[in-house]
Formats: sequence, structure tokens, C-alpha cells
Amino acid sequence: MAWTIDLTGKVAIVTGASRGIGEAIALGLAQAGAKLVLASRRPEGLTAVAEHINQAGGEALAVPTNTSDRAAIENLTGQAIEKFGGIDIVVNNAATNLHFGPILGSEDSMWDKMIKTNLQGYFWLIQAAIPSMKVRGGGKIINVASIAGKESLPLQALYGITKAGVIHMTTSLSNELGADNIQVNAIAPGFVKTKFSSALWQNEELANRMISVTPARRIAEPTDIAGLAVFLASPASSFITGQTIVADGGYTNVPA
Repeated sequence: MAWTIDLTGKVAIVTGASRGIGEAIALGLAQAGAKLVLASRRPEGLTAVAEHINQAGGEALAVPTNTSDRAAIENLTGQAIEKFGGIDIVVNNAATNLHFGPILGSEDSMWDKMIKTNLQGYFWLIQAAIPSMKVRGGGKIINVASIAGKESLPLQALYGITKAGVIHMTTSLSNELGADNIQVNAIAPGFVKTKFSSALWQNEELANRMISVTPARRIAEPTDIAGLAVFLASPASSFITGQTIVADGGYTNVPA
């Protein structure tokens, strides 16, 4: 059977959609026909992405949202249902990294904020969207994790701990939701050229070192991640659930 990626009539929520990976995923889903509800703390960038989609003939609603706030997430899902009638796809992408250094130097406030944003906020959005997905006969949940959640990366332990939690949550929820025709998967990007990771790739020495040990011999662009997200949001991935798919140009396959 030949598959086409057609998301016409589907409603997708994408968090962290004002730039980088989230923006690329939102544009990819819109191109495939989905209606978009975009969330981010930055209203300016968010509005610009929504306008881009609408001007291109798609449908997008921008809802400025702090995903570390449960009430804000409930408002987000409520607006999605009010505007478009339901929710079919959730892309949890919003994240923060407040500590770059030895984990023993981290502070309690960093743990609290990163767990709420990177992990608990993901769960809250899934929990809020599930009732609508069940009514509509199924759904797709895509959690953006990181290779830092699968292996220890220097000076990124706290970030990695939250992303390891995302990976485990993905597996657990896939077991609980499989019978409801809801697939739950995660994407673990490697080094991607975004503002979020600019401290890494703007350092020429560090960037060259990363590229030299990556079989693809480059740093990923956000569109490299977006294509995988669109696939996971589509019927073509209907028998894939509970998986964390690594998109790192082969970086983690290279022997130490």
C-alpha cells in the first residue's frame, strides 16, 4: 500500500513553535494539511509563524503559553477545541536549559523550572489532550527528547535527566494508550542549528569537533527533525508506538 502524508482535517498543537525545531515542525504539519495551534512564551515570534501559515493558505492559531503552568496548558487545549473542534496531534517541543556545567553545581531553582517545563509540562499537555483524542478515535503524541536523554553528554546532565524522563514517559504512556489508537513516540535530536543550541555550534572549535565525529559530517537543520515529526503525526506510522527515534546524523553510533 502506498502512503501519502496527508493530514487534512487534523488539528495539531505544537509547543515551542516560535522558532527552531518547533517552528519547522509547525510549518511541516501545515504543509501536510493540518490545522495548527501554536504555543510559546514569545508572542511576537509565535504570531509571525501563525501569520506565515495563514498567508500560505493554511490555518493557524497562536496562543502564547507558559508550558510550565498547568492552567495555561488547559487554556491552550481549550482554545484548540473551541477554534477547531478537537485535538488529533500533540507535539511537545518547548524546553529550557538553565544549567550548563557540572551537575553538582546546579541549584534547586534550576531543577524545579526544568522539570516543570521539560517534563511535567509535557505530561500536562498530553493529559489535557487525551479526552479529545479518544472522542475522535485516536491521536498522535510526539515528544521531542534529546540524545542527552540517552547518554551522558558533558556539562548537560541536568538537561539530560529531564529528557531521559521524557523518554521513559513516552514508553509508559504508549503502553497505557495503545488500545485507544493513540501512538506515543519521541524524537531524540542530536546537535541542531537553533538559537537554543547556539552556544555549541557558534563555538567554531567545538562545532568542528562535533562535525568531525558525526558520520553525516554536518550539524542538523530544524527541517531534518520536522520531516520525522510529520511522519510520526501521519497514518504511515500507525503501528509505531513507544519508540524514541534518534536523529543525530549517526553521532551516537560512533564508538567512543
